[in-house]
Amino acid sequence: MPFTPFDLGQLRLPNRLVMAPMTRSRAYVDGIPSSLTALYYAQRASAGLIVSEGIQPSPAGQGYMDTPGLHTDEQVAGWREVTDAVHAAGGRIFAQIMHAGRIGHPDNTGRLPLAPSAVRPAAQIFTPNGMQDIPVPVELSTAEVEATVQDFADAARRAVDAGFDGVELHGANGYLIHQFLSQNANLRDDRFGGSVENRIRFAVETAAAVVEAIGASRTGIRISPATGAQDLVEEDAHEVYPALVSALAELDLAYVHLVAGPSDELNRRIRELWPNTFIANDPSAGHPTEALDRWLERGADLVSLGKYFLANPDLPLRVRLGAPLNEPDFGTAFGGDHRGYTDYPPLSLHPAGNPA
Repeated sequence: MPFTPFDLGQLRLPNRLVMAPMTRSRAYVDGIPSSLTALYYAQRASAGLIVSEGIQPSPAGQGYMDTPGLHTDEQVAGWREVTDAVHAAGGRIFAQIMHAGRIGHPDNTGRLPLAPSAVRPAAQIFTPNGMQDIPVPVELSTAEVEATVQDFADAARRAVDAGFDGVELHGANGYLIHQFLSQNANLRDDRFGGSVENRIRFAVETAAAVVEAIGASRTGIRISPATGAQDLVEEDAHEVYPALVSALAELDLAYVHLVAGPSDELNRRIRELWPNTFIANDPSAGHPTEALDRWLERGADLVSLGKYFLANPDLPLRVRLGAPLNEPDFGTAFGGDHRGYTDYPPLSLHPAGNPA
């Protein structure tokens, strides 16, 4: 089953393996991806679907060093080189739109991070001056929240202009959309805070704005319920996520991309509630075949893999053949040059098509 085709909207995916989004921090000039980035993604075009690294929808959405954007014409042109390379290699690619929210530092961006509330996470971030405590963020006004919704929609339009096949909203891993869902990061008393209905509002309105901009069949969202990411507390996740998923289902989004959390009951409940394509990512799984077997059996349509795609540009072939896997070097995962980026070797095959 992992190697059977699957229709995602208008896209025919040749297999069920998705390359998960992974920050690589190699956009060194004005948030513009480089030709090396185009090679990196093109090398991995045999994935059923590639989801790009997180791309900030505005300058204010940046949190980390050297991450790419989708808010200038020059960035769109840079991503067009990437998507052209992926498509020429036979691949399909969605842009993950990511606003880091309170996860940032002025040494990285020249400004204080923005957030649902002025609550500092108990966390550190890498900067040009080493690891530093994340500062207290600036609380977004109601008008600024509404403007940020439009930033996501504008970035989605630019993603389509850049040749992406669709976009994934990053609602996981402790970043802005996830922060609005949380009890300890969102202390607002306007229509974006307080009740469950209000705390899911930013995610739902953002998704609706993106659907209006580029269409539901080209819009997905990633969520990571109650994982404790980036110092978030979600003690009412069993209320928040069913409400969120039900509201998103009304928008007919292309997919939900679940980072499986510690509650198997909640993971299964989300799958039950979601009517469209369901992508599962399981950080607890070991070998890719373990994740594939576990989640395809549980009703996932697609399974995303991160670190093994980082180190194995031809991962679907290796999994299909049961071939050895390259192990990732995390010392070269963020920043740097081609080393640990585009130099992982593909599988060597004998003329008969077997691993050498």
